[in-house]
Amino acid sequence: MRALRAPVLALVLLGALVPASALAQACTGRFVNPIADVCWECLFPISIGPVTIGAAAGVPDTPNPGSPICLCGSPIPRIGLSLGVWEPARLLDVSRAPWCFPNLGGLTVDPGLHAPRGRTGSSGGDGASGSVWHVHYYVYPLLSWIGALLDLGCLEAGGLDIAWVSELDPAWLDDELSFLLNPEAALFASLPAQAACAADCAASSAGLPLDALFWCAGCQGGMYPLTGNVAAQVGGVQASLLSAERLLYRLHRAGLAWGTFGSGALCGRYPMPVMKKSQYRWQMTQPVPATSPLTGCNPTGRSSVLWESLRELPVAGESFGYLLWRKRNCCLL
Repeated sequence: MRALRAPVLALVLLGALVPASALAQACTGRFVNPIADVCWECLFPISIGPVTIGAAAGVPDTPNPGSPICLCGSPIPRIGLSLGVWEPARLLDVSRAPWCFPNLGGLTVDPGLHAPRGRTGSSGGDGASGSVWHVHYYVYPLLSWIGALLDLGCLEAGGLDIAWVSELDPAWLDDELSFLLNPEAALFASLPAQAACAADCAASSAGLPLDALFWCAGCQGGMYPLTGNVAAQVGGVQASLLSAERLLYRLHRAGLAWGTFGSGALCGRYPMPVMKKSQYRWQMTQPVPATSPLTGCNPTGRSSVLWESLRELPVAGESFGYLLWRKRNCCLL
């Protein structure tokens, strides 16, 4: 027993001297399998005017145009069919390790630019709570790649593209700078405004989120500040999902994400500086893909308690990936 004391004591001292953040911030992940890792039932319902085909269990659809006939084009409008479909359109990485891309196989691409490391709870050793996350945003028009619904002619095409990297955004981890860019945050810091988010939490867990409460992220928390600093972390899934939702909201505020659903989108996308949360569904891809409608077709703000069990893995599964489903209404000419 005495012979074992020295090596055991050495291991204990090593664990005490090495920060927990250094042990738990390895970049992990794998490439998304476009067949096995995607909840294809989230594609439904498909609609022609008010008539719907199929359904994703437990997930409501947004309102569709009342007429199956639409007119688009100029100077002579052409007659078409009003189509509605949910399309997998974007991917998001969420990680505490800077320059970590979980959806690209856990690849670390460090260009030599300094970026602060993320954290969870008091892992930084200074007694601070909450968590800090980096987020990446990809263009991911999956339907056009596999040829599904390609002949419809109104879905997004193109290739995989990394459209936003939070490590290059000086305001992403700076609440004060973010406030200067988005001063309306002061209006939603009051107790009544935050208390109203309870209604959004209930609505998004039971059906669609309340778009009128745009400053709320449902059960995940508040959209403001528009940074990766999560003050009230319940778990890794909740906090990472909130960071991803905040980035998407931030892109809408910057005019980089547009509206794609409703009658106004039949002839093309339209500016949506205030994000309508009901336009999106969220599906986890990393570390454990959620491939059933009950776990993978989550409206913005739905409680992660309903589906997060066994989806955060110590050390090997603390970086997250999400597939963003977007409602698309268009005029099939």
